[in-house]
Amino acid sequence: MRQDRWLEAVRIDRDRQSLAVARLGTTSSDAATAELSERIQAIRQEDQGEACPLLAGTQDCADCPAADADLDVPRLEIRQEGHRLTLARQTCPTAPTFWRWRETLLPRWAPREVTFSGEEDYDREWPGQLVAAGACGLLALAGWISPAGPWSVGLFLAAYGAGAWFPAVEVRERLQRGVLDIHFLMLAVAAGSAVIGAWGEGAVLLFLFSLSGALEHYAMGRTQREIRSLFREAPKVAALLDAEGREIPTPVEALQPGMRLLIRPGEQFPVDAEVRRGQTGSDESTLTGEAVPVDKAVGDPVWAGTLNLWGSVEVGVLRPARESALQKVIQLIREAHQRKAPAQRFTDRFSTGYTYAVLGLSLAMFLFWWLVQGHAPWLSASGQTSAFYRAMTLLVVASPCALVLSIPSAVLAAIAWSARRGILFRGGAAVEGLAGIRTVAMDKTGTLTTGELRVDVVESFPGGRADEVVQRAFSLEQLSQHPLARAVNRHGKQLGLTPSAVDKFESVSGQGVSAQLGDRRVYLGRRDWIERTTGWSASPGSGADSPGCSEIWLWSEDLAGRILLQDDLRPTAAGVVRELGTLGLSVVVLTGDRPEAAESLRQHAGVQDVRAGLDPAAKVAIIRQLSTTGGPVAMIGDGVNDAPSLAVADVGVAMGARGADAALEQAGVVLMNDRLENFVVAYRLSQRARRIIRQNLAVSLGTVVVLVGFALAGSIPLTVGVLGHEGSTVLVVLNSLRLLIARRCGWRG
Repeated sequence: MRQDRWLEAVRIDRDRQSLAVARLGTTSSDAATAELSERIQAIRQEDQGEACPLLAGTQDCADCPAADADLDVPRLEIRQEGHRLTLARQTCPTAPTFWRWRETLLPRWAPREVTFSGEEDYDREWPGQLVAAGACGLLALAGWISPAGPWSVGLFLAAYGAGAWFPAVEVRERLQRGVLDIHFLMLAVAAGSAVIGAWGEGAVLLFLFSLSGALEHYAMGRTQREIRSLFREAPKVAALLDAEGREIPTPVEALQPGMRLLIRPGEQFPVDAEVRRGQTGSDESTLTGEAVPVDKAVGDPVWAGTLNLWGSVEVGVLRPARESALQKVIQLIREAHQRKAPAQRFTDRFSTGYTYAVLGLSLAMFLFWWLVQGHAPWLSASGQTSAFYRAMTLLVVASPCALVLSIPSAVLAAIAWSARRGILFRGGAAVEGLAGIRTVAMDKTGTLTTGELRVDVVESFPGGRADEVVQRAFSLEQLSQHPLARAVNRHGKQLGLTPSAVDKFESVSGQGVSAQLGDRRVYLGRRDWIERTTGWSASPGSGADSPGCSEIWLWSEDLAGRILLQDDLRPTAAGVVRELGTLGLSVVVLTGDRPEAAESLRQHAGVQDVRAGLDPAAKVAIIRQLSTTGGPVAMIGDGVNDAPSLAVADVGVAMGARGADAALEQAGVVLMNDRLENFVVAYRLSQRARRIIRQNLAVSLGTVVVLVGFALAGSIPLTVGVLGHEGSTVLVVLNSLRLLIARRCGWRG
């Protein structure tokens, strides 16, 4: 914590054998992200007395009396709760509200089912399991056909060895962790069958159990293939251009912002970068799921892991490889595999206790059938099945195999399908929760609009000198990263301008910049700031206000000008709003813009409920009100100011894996490449997944209830019980696989 000031807490859970860390929404060390994390840290105190001073506008985090005075020397608090030990930083009391915990299961004890690419490789294991199951079936059939005797027993023993090999390995690993589950039950029943001479029933059990296990691993393996296919082999070396234009092969991990790279046709972009020279097209399907090429020209961004299609381009590195959009995607998918749905967490807890209950019930019924009803204890006699045979049948049909698989198989299939199409669910809770929302709240800028300003109009006073206005503004904005500056820079690069040398550069936060350009002082920023600073006053009527546009003014002694910038409505926005209404969802837009600018959303996007002039605290209050009165709410946003709203919403949805880290940390769903229409796809998929989960639960629980009823009555043979039990397991797995070939989740805007 002394080295990482944004690490809030560490938690060790001895029961789960896990280590968890809490952060406030950043994994980057650059100053801009750190400042944003400080802002999130102070958002919205609940039941802590006075209101947050940041939201009140009286102080920022650096001056907040509730914050830790010296983050470099943290004050720590140690809490012991049962088997859970927490080491936490004593800081702003608001912070724990927005802690984002990341849990890692310790390697020695980590269940293989929840790893992304670690211990268990389903895709590699299922062929061997299928071969073993096939061998078990053939040997069992040969044993059935052979006359009773040593040859028959030998064939059955060989069938037992083939069918029990992989389940026995899993039982040994689970017993080492102190876990008793259905794999142990199946092996126990097979061994019991052999003891009483029911070799055939035991062999059939092992054949069907090993076959269902192979199909289960095939389903999970296909899910892994779907995700792995998102990421081709990333380049390890890039062509770095030195000052003289010579190519220097350089490891990708050594690339730093500002370096120039040459990317040839057919090569992948190794890092997030910006086109400096040339034109090309980019295949961004690895990030967005959209295979249509995206044109790239000077000033346009390109992303790590995407493919340069036809043109040689020179690009400038924007950020190191470890902070690229591709790495964010990989990290989000890894987290998704470790975050279980609430229903799945319930079945996981339920299955262990249920296994012990089934063992206890089988023992009790064995004693009842033997001592009360008078059945032979071990070997069948006089046309009656033995008490032990009946108990084993009950043990098989009551085992929760299908129930345990019913939810995770569907959730992982949904995550894989959506990831291929540019939608990332950060775990099963998001898949399950999104299906139940009733209201969709959206931010305006970056959600309904593109979030990327473009230069719309350039005016000069006196007229006819608009080119000079652009040239001077372009030169001054080279040192700024404000959204308005990025738009001016992009416009200048597209015009092929070369920035002039500036001297004595000064920046006034929230107001503008000034610098010496040749022999004149040039100011660029808000009109009222320029008027206060220089004493200049715009003539009446010049630069009439334009609703929906942002403006920046430029002034020097010989020239004044205005640049109007437009944030365009997304082409799909109106269609998405209509589609959400068709699905029975209410749409609310929450924006900090002026009411005049927000009014255009009613006309062009069809949103009737637009609430303008809101600060982050007001957005949070509205979402809580909507959740209380209208049911679960999904909030869609992209910026740091949206992070509190994403945190309090029932489901937070972030626009783009390139958005603010704070927004991504609070979101349960991430829409890649800022494709708003993918929210409709995600909602439809979550509804489909919920239906399949319910079908799986109905099949698994219904089968158990029916078969247990027959088993308690003693009217079902072991072979039929095995067929019913394993058949329901296979049916659940195949039903979940339908999500990988979903066709009805598409957007119809």
